Formats: sequence, C-alpha cells, structure tokens
Amino acid sequence: MNTEENRTTDPLLVYKDSRPSQVQLEFWSSRYVLFVENLSVSFDGFKAVDIPHYGVKHGELRVIIGPNGAGKSTFCDLVSGKTKASTGKVFFDSREISSLDESEIALLGIGRKFQTPTVFDSLSTYENMLLALPGNQGWKKNLFDRETKNEREQILEILSKVGLLEQRNELAKSLSHGQRQWLAISALIISKPKLLLVDEPAAGLTDQETEQTADLLLELANDHTLVVIEHDMDFVRRLNSTVTVLNEGKVLAEGCLEEMEKNEQVMEAYLGR
Repeated sequence: MNTEENRTTDPLLVYKDSRPSQVQLEFWSSRYVLFVENLSVSFDGFKAVDIPHYGVKHGELRVIIGPNGAGKSTFCDLVSGKTKASTGKVFFDSREISSLDESEIALLGIGRKFQTPTVFDSLSTYENMLLALPGNQGWKKNLFDRETKNEREQILEILSKVGLLEQRNELAKSLSHGQRQWLAISALIISKPKLLLVDEPAAGLTDQETEQTADLLLELANDHTLVVIEHDMDFVRRLNSTVTVLNEGKVLAEGCLEEMEKNEQVMEAYLGR
C-alpha cells in the first residue's frame, strides 16, 4: 500500500469527532497495540486529558512531551488503570480495557515504570528480580523457594543487558539513581510486557547514565512497544522517535523532534519561546 493510500485509509487520520465505526475499531486493533477514542478525565471540573483519538503502533517507540500539567502522566494513569476515565475507551491488543483494574491490565501485558524507581532497598538487585518473576506474587515463595534454572538464566540475562550483572548481590539502596532506574525497568521486562510505559527515565541521571538509559530503551524497543514520557530534549533527541506533544490535556502536535522545535504552537506551549 503506498503512502497516499495510507493517508486516506488510516482511521486515526480521517476520524474527526464522530464515534468510530466497528470497521474502524477492527482496523485500529490490527495496526495499533494501543489506541483510545474520546478519552477524557476531569478533576474538580478541570479536564486533565481530552483526546478524541490516539494510537501507538505495534513495536513503536513513542515519546510524549509537554509542559507540567499537560496530562502526560495522567494519560499513562488512564492506560494502566490507575485512574478511571470520565468518558471514552482504551483499547489494548485488540481488547477494550477501560473497565479493568490496574492488576488485570498489568497481567494483560502493560508494564508501568514511574518517575521514582520502585525497588526494594533492603533486598539485593537479584532478590528484586526474584520478586518480579511473573506468576509468583508471594514474597515468601520468591525469596525462600529456589528459582528454576530457566528463571535464573532469565534474570542474569536481563541484568547483563542493563549493566547490573556485577551488582546482582548488592543491596538496591547502594545503587546509583541511574542503576535503580535500570533495576525498575528490568523488574518490568522480566514479565515480557507487550507495552512499556516509562515515565521520565532520564530524571536525575548523570550524562553518562542518560546516554546508557537511552541506549537501553532503544534496545528494548526491539522487543517491546514503548511509550516514554520525558522532559530532557537531549534525551528525546537520542531516542530519534515520533514525538507527541500534549498541552492542556490535548494532543497539540506530532512528528519528529526537529519538526516540533520549529512548530510555533509547540514553542509557545512547551519550550517557552
């Protein structure tokens, strides 16, 4: 199918304000691992998110930027089930997930890493990974029942990928901020989610850690769909991916970062120029 045909048949491009048809919904499911329609949420009368339509393709690395209060984290809250929408629907992997709770959505294959790394400081790096093994939610089972050979190999492979193999026996509290970020991401990917929501992975990192984190996300993008929320424009530039700009809960613009930096509306809303 040529580019012109794509432009005229992609429902995300031709859909306006009317409710999408069943044919459109089926088309979206085949093309997008995540899409939303008429999604909004209000807090005390303020619409934090108001998105008629939005999709992330299978295997895509999408970056979401925007000023503080633009609705970036709230959007991820709606997708992950942490917050329930006021209106609209969320579809993931051909299934509507709007009414599911957070744990059910996680089991379907959506992993969420918050801005502050969620790790257990009193446990070692390896023990944190044991706790994250899928299907073994009881901490006593994970820590006192011996892991299988396959599980051990999986953990060591992931820790090697993120550069934490040498720190596998160190307590998490002794890791640097960047290493804690990588451990939090590792704990997510061991369950092999189809979609990773990563909130400000470069926050508080050194220059070297920022570069390593960008490389890690690019490597993970080979096996997962990623949605990355970020403020650091140098970091976003390293990812070299499609950027969505949110402002006041709405999608303001989309494209490569160079295009966004030349967009006057984006400059005014986000970059302050």
